[in-house]
Formats: sequence, structure tokens, C-alpha cells
Amino acid sequence: MNSRIVEYARELDRVSRERRRDFHRFAETAWLEMRTSAVVSKVLTELGYEVVTGRELCLEEARMGVPSPEELEARWQLALDQGAPADYLTEDMREGFTGVMGVLRCGPGPVVALRFDIDALGILEEEAESHRPFREGFASVNRGAMHACGHDGHGAIGLGVAEVLMRLREELAGTIKLIFQPGEEGAKGARAIVAHGHLDDVDYFVGTHIAPTDGPDDGDVTPGTWGSLATSKYDAYFFGKAAHAGGFPENGRNAVVAACNAVLNLTAIPRHSGGISRVNVGTIQGGTGRNVVPDQALIRFEVRGETTEVNRFMDREAVRICEGAAQMSGCSCRLVLQGGAESQHSDVDFLEQIAGIVERDLPHLRVSSCKNAQNWGSEDISLMMNRVQDHGGKATYMRSMTPVASAQHTTTFDFDEKVLVEAIETFSAIVWELCKGTG
Repeated sequence: MNSRIVEYARELDRVSRERRRDFHRFAETAWLEMRTSAVVSKVLTELGYEVVTGRELCLEEARMGVPSPEELEARWQLALDQGAPADYLTEDMREGFTGVMGVLRCGPGPVVALRFDIDALGILEEEAESHRPFREGFASVNRGAMHACGHDGHGAIGLGVAEVLMRLREELAGTIKLIFQPGEEGAKGARAIVAHGHLDDVDYFVGTHIAPTDGPDDGDVTPGTWGSLATSKYDAYFFGKAAHAGGFPENGRNAVVAACNAVLNLTAIPRHSGGISRVNVGTIQGGTGRNVVPDQALIRFEVRGETTEVNRFMDREAVRICEGAAQMSGCSCRLVLQGGAESQHSDVDFLEQIAGIVERDLPHLRVSSCKNAQNWGSEDISLMMNRVQDHGGKATYMRSMTPVASAQHTTTFDFDEKVLVEAIETFSAIVWELCKGTG
């Protein structure tokens, strides 16, 4: 079987590269992945998968950081102009309910979920001959949106896995869910899928992230990771009262001063004995002119913690500080949660099982000597993993290693596309081991 899986995956080398480059060229950020979702939905439907999209995938009240109706409508029109398959571009997608889940039912057996995130970052891509996507004509045409973290590759990997598993369908047992998740950047999208209950019956959950071949990740596959920072991401709006700054300043309530007090005091949140913590104010804006007491201001900030508990402490303190800073200046404050994630860990016995599968069935791939590497940053795959583990299932978050042109989240990010077939092989071999039937 392993030789068949390798054969099937390698047959998909060309189309996987083409899919990755197509996703890269038409990069779409959180809740705007309309063209991407329509393409994924079309492929899965034509393969014979049961396809779940829209409000059936994402619970409306659990979505965070959804763009304005005007931006959603503009992106809908752009998706059509950029060749999205119209029959699969649903009205729910038009309202920002992006993402797709393909379900393959193969009779009684375990439920296995695989996650592939599909959103891009808000980055202006490099336009230089030294940057391969620009040089070879697949750089993003959507200025200000770029696949600078490898999610274009994740989407292509997911579709490749879908094709391999469909060819093995008659020899599989159980149910396989392929989740193409929107809005990972900013930790926006997983929560709405989890809240809908799609992970509640899952016995095994596997995700991966394309990552550079350096440091402890000295192989082709790192079967597990741990330690992503829990996070809360806020927009804090401050509302004051406008007044003439020279004539009647006592009648005003300065929202910018309130916001500035919040910024300074956010950085003074005490450290926590339970683990590392982070706080960052990324933007501040407000006011209309130097001679007007400003009545509105906005800061965008985030807190993070090594554990979910540390992050909850940071979250509570941040809310208290913003509300207190507003009161000090006679203003009011409204905080809007724009994203969030928990800390995560991979199940050691499960990642060891995966390491054994790769070593036995895919001997041309090397398992990293550090089988369970530490993650930094934050990842809302944690919400999916924790839900599965809370219900008694096993979960792991792998890394698929490949040479990269520059660090992730930079304007020149690109990766060696050999990783696409290697990851398709890895996922397919894992599912085969978990769901192999009697034939």
C-alpha cells in the first residue's frame, strides 16, 4: 500500500504545483477566501466528496473579525472577475462564510479529521526578478494580500490528499473530514468551525505547517509540536466628547489621551509566574485636528500567554486597563475581540505512532530527530486540537519541512514545492494506517 500511496501522490506533482501557484496568485485574507473556497468546493464535489460550506460549516455567532459588508461585496465581485467557479460561489460565501469541509464516509470505523488553512496575510508582495513568484508570473495580483506563510501550499496539499484517499476509498473504513479552514491568520476562523460541532466526534486529528529546514527540524517531517502561545486580539474603541481646544477645552473629553494611557499601561501588565507572556499595541489612531479635542480613538492590540491560563490573566488585565483608562479621561471604551487561540500540545503516543508510520512506510522521508518541537507564535488549530482531546481523541500538529526563500510573514517568502507531494504522502499514509479496512 505504501508504494501505491507514493505512486498516487507523485502523479499529482504537476497539478499540486499548479494549484499552489493558482492560490498564491489570487491570495485572499480572512473571511474573503471566496475564490479559494469555490475552487476547493468544486474539486471536492467532482471527486465525489460530501461538501459542507457556508453557515453549515461556520457558526455565525462564533465568527470574529469579519470584514464590512462593503468589503465582502467588493471581494465577491473580484472573485467572479478572477475566475471563481460561479456555481460553487455561494451566497453564504458572499457574506464571508468561507472555508470548506469535504467528508468521505467509508462505513463503520474511526473518524479522522485533517486541517488545511487557506488564508493569506495582509502583506504587499515583493516585485523583483529575484522573487520567484514574481519572476515566474504567479505573484499575488491582489495587492496587499500575499501567501507569505505557506497556506497556498496547505490548500494544494489538502486537495492532493483528497484525490489519493478517494482512490483508496474501497479499502478504507471510517469517516474522513478534510477541513479547509478560513482565517487562521489573526486566529479568527477555527473557533466558528469548532463551535458548530464538527470536531466533537473526531477520534484522530492531524494538521501540518510548511516550515523551514533548520534548527531542531532537521528532517522532512516533524510529527508533533507543542507550546503555541494562547492569544487574545482586540480592537479597543475610545469615545469622548469633541470641543474647541483653545476656546472651551474643559467641555471636551479627550479620547486620544484615554487611548494613550491605555497603551502605556498595557505595557505595564505584571509578568506571570505561570509562564511567559506577551503584549503588543500594533496601531493607534484618532482625532481630526490639532485644535479639536478628539472624541474618538482606536487601538489594536494583542496579548499572549504560554498557557491558556496565563493568557486569561493577560486578557483580564488588558480589559481592566482599557476600561480604567477611559474612565480616567471621562470617556467610554468598547472592546471587540477580533481573534483568539489557546495553547496546544500534541499527544506523544500519537506523534510517535506517526513517526513510526513515516519511518516504515515512507523511508525516503526523514523524521526529525526532535519529534515534538516547540512552537512559538500562536495558532488557532489549538482550538480544534483541544476540542478533540477534550472528547477523548488524539491530536497532533506536524511540520512539513522544506527550503524557503525567506522567513515566513515576509514579502519575499517562497518555498520548495517538493514539500507538496511529500506532505500528501505523509497525510495519506497516516489515514491509511488509521482507517485501513479489510478490503
